Amino acid sequence: MDWSFLWWILAGVIVIAGLVGTVLPAMPGIPMIFAGLLLLAWSTGFEPVGWGTLGVLGALTAVSVLIDFLASAFGAKRLGASPRAFWGATIGAIVGIFFGLPGIILGPFIGAVVAELSAGQGAMQAGRSGYGTWIGIILGTAAKLAIAFLMLGIVLMKYLLN
Repeated sequence: MDWSFLWWILAGVIVIAGLVGTVLPAMPGIPMIFAGLLLLAWSTGFEPVGWGTLGVLGALTAVSVLIDFLASAFGAKRLGASPRAFWGATIGAIVGIFFGLPGIILGPFIGAVVAELSAGQGAMQAGRSGYGTWIGIILGTAAKLAIAFLMLGIVLMKYLLN
């Protein structure tokens, strides 16, 4: 039996889970995509996708992790949020997963606002902090999705041109 087909299926499942994780908080989406693509490269003996390409994919993965941390912090700081708002947004995002798409969208905002209110900030400042954190998370997610599709495009082109 040829096991390469099963490795391809497993790699595809990991990549799809990574794409989902790119949008959902608390899941390492881009690193999962990288792991799936690494498994795919390994299953073909690193023939179309070699170490140079994997180095580029690894660098894109590192950039996406950096974006993940900096985007929401930048949005929060831009509108005067405290570090507490960032952590509130993170907790709100995780809790929001259990409430479907509205929870995923509103969870970070609500978490940041509640965190700022609990720190004694006024409603106006808490709202600004929540908005800034939310914008940062949205922009960070958009950037991560762009990187995810860039990674997939690079690998797809390597296989098509081989």
